[in-house]
Amino acid sequence: MLPVITFLVNGSRTSAMGIRARSFAEHLAPHFDVRLLFRTKNKIRSTATFVRSLFDQSPAVVYVVDMAASGVLAALIYKAITGTPVIVDTGDAISALGRSIGRGRVGYGLTVALEALSLRGADHLVVRGTNHKHLLGEQGYHNVTVVQDGVDSTQFKPGNGAEIRAGLDLDDDLVLGTLGSSVWNEQLQTCYGWEMLEVVHRLREHPIQALMIGGGSGIERMKEKAAEWGIADRIHFLGYVPYNDLPKYLTAMDVCLSKQTNDLVGQVRTTGKLPLYMACGRYVLATKVGEAEYVLPDSMLIPFTGSHDPNYTDLLVDRVQGLLTQRSNLSLGQRNRDWAIQQFDYTVLSDRLTALLNRFT
Repeated sequence: MLPVITFLVNGSRTSAMGIRARSFAEHLAPHFDVRLLFRTKNKIRSTATFVRSLFDQSPAVVYVVDMAASGVLAALIYKAITGTPVIVDTGDAISALGRSIGRGRVGYGLTVALEALSLRGADHLVVRGTNHKHLLGEQGYHNVTVVQDGVDSTQFKPGNGAEIRAGLDLDDDLVLGTLGSSVWNEQLQTCYGWEMLEVVHRLREHPIQALMIGGGSGIERMKEKAAEWGIADRIHFLGYVPYNDLPKYLTAMDVCLSKQTNDLVGQVRTTGKLPLYMACGRYVLATKVGEAEYVLPDSMLIPFTGSHDPNYTDLLVDRVQGLLTQRSNLSLGQRNRDWAIQQFDYTVLSDRLTALLNRFT
């Protein structure tokens, strides 16, 4: 009989955390009896459901996907009663993240408490960035394994993106692209994806367009600015795209942009987008922060200082302008795919996770 491993997923089945959990479950199946439990919108009810399910399943290990209250609390309650080992998987330094997004005093205090409880209560920690492991080591936590954000390289792979390009009238223009939620920052008057808008505006005399996948409060602001600048026909806001459809949209992009701030929030991350871009063989322009610094060549890395760098857009414009004159450099994206297969494919990551779980079963 295979050991039971119960994944408590702090997200829905189709969320980023749900996809990570399901991908691991598929690859772990030969070695373990993996059970997946997903959080609903009612977080308190989810916590109770998680606890009941754990007693029904009697797992050998409880694996919490994402450092959020429902899964962490349920796992630690079960551990306190049964002694079952708990592994917590996180992609963020959640206290720093809470501070950066302006969480209120009470909310921030609860986030700090949850992070402390998770770090002290877990038998092992899985982090998704190399720098996160180094940070936790400096804080005295050495029970840490790096298992980055992953990708199925048989699903995300190079293609010509011809259907999407034709449908959007992208022609032979250089197409920039990015994927993610865009939340408007009132204090900084910017949002995720804003730099891409500025690049197209400043290089409007060149054959260049852009794709933005994702929603959020920043989208309407960017649409308004694109209209004001007279480039609305150059920026294609695609909204939500189902995960299984992402490859054909990503392969319609020539250059994928990945921006992380050079602070604790960005330094510990891989970000789930980077492996997807790389597996699709895209040329990536990323800030020299977090896991990107370890896996991308210098030609694809852009320096970034602090939490807000006013010089970043100028540097990005220069890099894109260089690609406009040397389109042959885009072929370097193939190297990214090779690296993604070696470092981020779920087959590789699952082997690492299997070795970890074997230590607790």
